[in-house]
This record gives sequence, structure tokens and C-alpha cells, in this order.
Amino acid sequence: MKKVFSVIAIAAVSAAFVSCGPSAADLEAAAKKTADSLATVDSIAKATAQAIADSTAAATAAADTVKAVEATTEAKK
Repeated sequence: MKKVFSVIAIAAVSAAFVSCGPSAADLEAAAKKTADSLATVDSIAKATAQAIADSTAAATAAADTVKAVEATTEAKK
């Protein structure tokens, strides 16, 4: 009797482990969520790189303007 009960208990525990795993739909949803997250991170990285490039261009333009004004002021003296 103890062996029969042990076999039934092992079968029940095994069935519980197998049935509690994620379904195919859950796995697909997780994969889509990961892909969406990666796309968001990539978009943020591109926007940050563009902002840095724009800031660098603006700083260079400002420095060029200052140099031009200084050159004009020196030429008038």
C-alpha cells in the first residue's frame, strides 16, 4: 500500500511540475515584450546620439561666431 501511495504521489508531483510551465502563448508574449524593450532602448540610444551631435554642432557654431566677431573687432582697430 505504501508503494502504491508513493507512486501516486510521485506521479502527482511530476504532473504538477509539467503543467505549471509557461504555455506557448506566454513564451511568445515574453519574446515580444523583450523585442519591444530592445527596440525602445535602441530608439533612446539613437535619440541620445543625435542630441549629442546637435549639441556639438551648436557649440562649434557658437565658437566659430565668437572667433568671427573677435576677428572683425581686431580688424576695426
